[in-house]
Amino acid sequence: MNSLDVLYSTAVAPLGWIGRAVGYDPLQLKPSRTSTWLDHDPARVQHHARAAARALRDQSDARYVIGIAAFYHDSAVALLKDGVVIAAAQEERFTRRKHDSGFPEHALQYCLREAKISIDEVALVVFYEDPSLKFKRLLKTFIAFAPEGRELFRAALPVWTGGKLRQRELLAAAIRQCTNSAFEDARLVVTEHHLSHAASAFFPSPFEQAAILTIDGVGESATTTLSVGRNNELSILKEIQFPHSLGLLYSAFTVYTGFVVNSGEYKLMGLAPYGRPKYADIIRDRLIELKDDGSFWLNMEYFEFGRAVRTIGSKFEDLFGERMRKPEEKLTQVHMDLAASVQVVLQDAVLNLGRYAAKQTGMENLCLAGGVALNCVSNGHLLRSGLFKNIWIQPAAGDAGGALGAAFVGHSLYARKPRAPHAGTDGMSGAYLGPRFTQQEIVNEIAAAGGQGEWVENDQLFDSVASALAEGKAVGWFSGRMEFGPRSLGARSILADPRSPTMQRILNLKIKNRESFRPFAPAVLREDVSEWFQLETDSPYMLLVSQVQAQHTRRMSDSESALFGIDMLNVVRSNLPAVTHVDYSARIQTVSEEQSPRFHRLLSAFKAKTGMGVLVNTSFNIRGEPIVCTPKDAYRCLMGTALDLLVIENYIIKKDDQPESLKKSYFHEVPLD
Repeated sequence: MNSLDVLYSTAVAPLGWIGRAVGYDPLQLKPSRTSTWLDHDPARVQHHARAAARALRDQSDARYVIGIAAFYHDSAVALLKDGVVIAAAQEERFTRRKHDSGFPEHALQYCLREAKISIDEVALVVFYEDPSLKFKRLLKTFIAFAPEGRELFRAALPVWTGGKLRQRELLAAAIRQCTNSAFEDARLVVTEHHLSHAASAFFPSPFEQAAILTIDGVGESATTTLSVGRNNELSILKEIQFPHSLGLLYSAFTVYTGFVVNSGEYKLMGLAPYGRPKYADIIRDRLIELKDDGSFWLNMEYFEFGRAVRTIGSKFEDLFGERMRKPEEKLTQVHMDLAASVQVVLQDAVLNLGRYAAKQTGMENLCLAGGVALNCVSNGHLLRSGLFKNIWIQPAAGDAGGALGAAFVGHSLYARKPRAPHAGTDGMSGAYLGPRFTQQEIVNEIAAAGGQGEWVENDQLFDSVASALAEGKAVGWFSGRMEFGPRSLGARSILADPRSPTMQRILNLKIKNRESFRPFAPAVLREDVSEWFQLETDSPYMLLVSQVQAQHTRRMSDSESALFGIDMLNVVRSNLPAVTHVDYSARIQTVSEEQSPRFHRLLSAFKAKTGMGVLVNTSFNIRGEPIVCTPKDAYRCLMGTALDLLVIENYIIKKDDQPESLKKSYFHEVPLD
């Protein structure tokens, strides 16, 4: 028995036994409560604000504030100037390691370069969560699940005692090394994970006041919060705490169906329409209780994440009579039905939360953030419910967006600076917040990679690219500043003709190297959206799902209607077969001339040739790698896939004109997600 086992047996396990004997239930594991909502303690925010105030004594202007998210997944940095988002980027785009969790040195250096400042000009650097609160939750977990949590104790305690408890100190040292500066520890302060999410949702939103819901796996201890934002103020009212989590419930089914947590949730959502929600009642009866006040309770008999480093075990498998699917194993109808079932339960839970938020706050506007806010199907249901007049969703709703929220916490709540007016519909600049490249940089990078192309004027560019798309070619489109968040929005995109009945299969299998069932999104001219889809509002960030308009759909034959599961995939359902999912839905990006002028012009050129201002828009990458960042990344993707054309700003690079020796697949070099 090693020292950790001795410590667990002599200290932690007895605390657990004693706690249960006296009725101590630190994680609300017993289902007796009528609600799992808890009041948020404002003293925690005040404590962090006082630390920030001390740091600001000699830098009262606080013109520049930086937010950092790191050390879990999707590390990122965001920089504000006078409350305006100047730059934001994920570390993965620079290192080419998907969901990179390390210290975001490249993202930090980029943000400083973009603002043309040094770290010495930054008044505050705000880390997106509080490590000490996270450790307290871990200690509660050890006690609550003792003596069954020995595996988690063994895995987690050395990580925390080995450095995580000194995270603030280590962060400050990393900033000094990264920026070659004498950055002072005092200028680095922390906030709370869900306050970062809430700030990222409200402060860039177009609303002067709004209710705010943040829903994810878990932050320090909160998994769900309800907040209210008014002008320059934001306060968390209520929270639901670990282990009761919609994000963790959805992740459990992500693992069970053979996908990877923190990336496979998109696949589970895309798989759901192929199934039938036949297991939804089992999920509601055995796994999660949805309460009348919008809160929920998870039955931890079926989950392992409180005891071990895994999410589910044999009891979860026994409940559904199916062993856990291994990655890359064949998907069966059972997996599709499981996906459909948990998706329906999630939608019900989010709708309940929306009802509670509307009742408690009386607000007509709602802001959303947290990983669950990336579930665009659930978002669409919430919008159609009419509970709120307007809904705005942070495009970087996951942990990367926590960096942005942390910066807003520093600006608005710590430095007490006024909220910046928005030049457009919101404060995100279309999420185009990453690096851009000059003509000389583009030409030099492509030449260094061995490629060649032609720089053309705008009229020729848009006409040529629209013609190529209308001819069925797949185009890599690289324009302006890289997007912040998980979606490609016309800056680093692969584009194609939505009229093609074979395009979904071509893009999935020959270009993206991913599962054939995964759907693609339409980018549509904002002025044309209601012509093609049952949507009347903006959806610039591809975070709302809506149905295709009935006049563009195709009635299926009796034999086609009898199909189910993956056999439904190749049935043409509309005049937009490449972007119409099997349930006649689509994940929509509206493109406005104001927010995305070049992308809007390309869509208009395509419409002039085809009568359709809609294009297939998917992320510019292959499965398992991050979205491309540089011209070099884009050229590699061109030469390693079945892409026909690469357009980087006004530089047209035709695949057929490139050296044959450079055409080489690199699918096998990228770990599958």
